[in-house]
Amino acid sequence: MAERDEELVSIPVDGVELEGMLEVPDGASGLVVFAHGSGSSRKSPRNNFVAEVIRDRGLGTLLFDLLTEEEDRVRENRFDIPLLTDRLVAVTDWLRDREGTSDLAVGYFGSSTGAASALRAAARRGDVDAVVSRGGRVDLASEVLGEVRAPTLFVVGGDDTQVLERNREAHEELVLAAERELHVVPGAGHLFEGEGELEEVADVAADWFAEHLG
Repeated sequence: MAERDEELVSIPVDGVELEGMLEVPDGASGLVVFAHGSGSSRKSPRNNFVAEVIRDRGLGTLLFDLLTEEEDRVRENRFDIPLLTDRLVAVTDWLRDREGTSDLAVGYFGSSTGAASALRAAARRGDVDAVVSRGGRVDLASEVLGEVRAPTLFVVGGDDTQVLERNREAHEELVLAAERELHVVPGAGHLFEGEGELEEVADVAADWFAEHLG
């Protein structure tokens, strides 16, 4: 397994400091930035599991808090998708300006509401190389889906029926994306809690990023 640098970082954005964990294996060609869902954080056990599988493929990861602890106490902030999108864009700028990460291909992994922020940020930026949405509230990015050019993978549980329907519609709206795919995990609900379900999410996400950030 490749050696990697593990660094707790504090990212200045909008007059606040966002805490994050940056891990980049030696020789990494790309970096995946995680956008967590509402009420979650950089410590999300599901996202951390996926991140570990991605790092095993030789890619870096950044898990960070989209909101400060104080901001997160205001429930409305968790669903302020434009604010969260601005945060994700600013953090990407920070990576682009930072020694050691400035030359890496960048991908976004968004969960639930975080997927809406990831898609909106990808639509805004021309330098995002891949997006993966896990159980994404993609309807919250519906007006910009036609502007997303990055290869995009939607991963949804087969029993997460409302979200699955929204993701089917979003998949069809990605008319400019270089590549698009919908992966349904049979029998899975929104949180992929069944045996082997999260492992399947991690594997298909890691494959997607390895292909497009390699």
